[in-house]
Amino acid sequence: MRIVFMGSPEFAVPSLDALVEAGHDVVAVYSQPPRPAGRGKGERRTAVHERAEELGIEVRTPRTLRDAEEQGRFRALDADLGVVAAYGLILPLPILEAPKVGCVNVHASLLPRWRGAAPIQRAILAGDETSGVTIMRMDEGLDTGPMLLKRELDIRGKNAGQVTDAMAGLGADALIEWLARPKPPVPQPGDGVSYAAKIDKAQTRIDWALPAAEIERQARAFAPVPGAWFVVNGERVKLLAAELGVWEGAPGEVLDDRLTIACGAGSVRPLKVQRAGRGPMSPDELLRGFAVPRGTILP
Repeated sequence: MRIVFMGSPEFAVPSLDALVEAGHDVVAVYSQPPRPAGRGKGERRTAVHERAEELGIEVRTPRTLRDAEEQGRFRALDADLGVVAAYGLILPLPILEAPKVGCVNVHASLLPRWRGAAPIQRAILAGDETSGVTIMRMDEGLDTGPMLLKRELDIRGKNAGQVTDAMAGLGADALIEWLARPKPPVPQPGDGVSYAAKIDKAQTRIDWALPAAEIERQARAFAPVPGAWFVVNGERVKLLAAELGVWEGAPGEVLDDRLTIACGAGSVRPLKVQRAGRGPMSPDELLRGFAVPRGTILP
């Protein structure tokens, strides 16, 4: 098939690779424009942009697809199918209807649960044990189109980075499976709908008044980036992994010399933390020369 691929982050790269390896003709790749990143604020291209150039595929990076001229350029590609995976731009109706058989999306949840921008993080925060990937036919709604194929994934104990990597491969496999053996679309049920709103930066700060189980999930949901964080000794420290404890104390109280911290119910013991400008480390490494005495109350 003549396919236009539309994606941006690392999650989408396996789907692009799978299309090429399966022999499809990827006539163009659309990705988010390069943006300033890093300390030097130099422009950084997306993972999909980098991979498409390695594959010798034309890359287009419009800031909007609502422009009539841009829509005309898209139609001129004469694609059979549009494939979308975490692209980051809304596709207006003229784009959705331009390919001969429409557009499909590789979505990182078991629809209709977790429609929207941050399905992996929301699933972990909610304590879901199972999530997965849905190949869906796109319409003008927010992930409301009919489903073409679903594949489940056990996400217990995994952080967002691990789940994203697993779902990237699962989504690529499901996409190729559907292309090889298309099945009729199935409308999404009306029950079980939930929305995965974009993560606000304020949600990444740890509130020690919450139950320990919620804080442990928060650490996993935001690891490795942007990282759930707390303040100790006036410095912001990321909590990248933690385990639950049964010890009690005032919320935010440091309970021992291993940095076990009391929560609204129970406690958490950090397993991996990160200071600003440094790599991930164990609590023992953090506490060398960075004293946090027992009884300290963290804000």
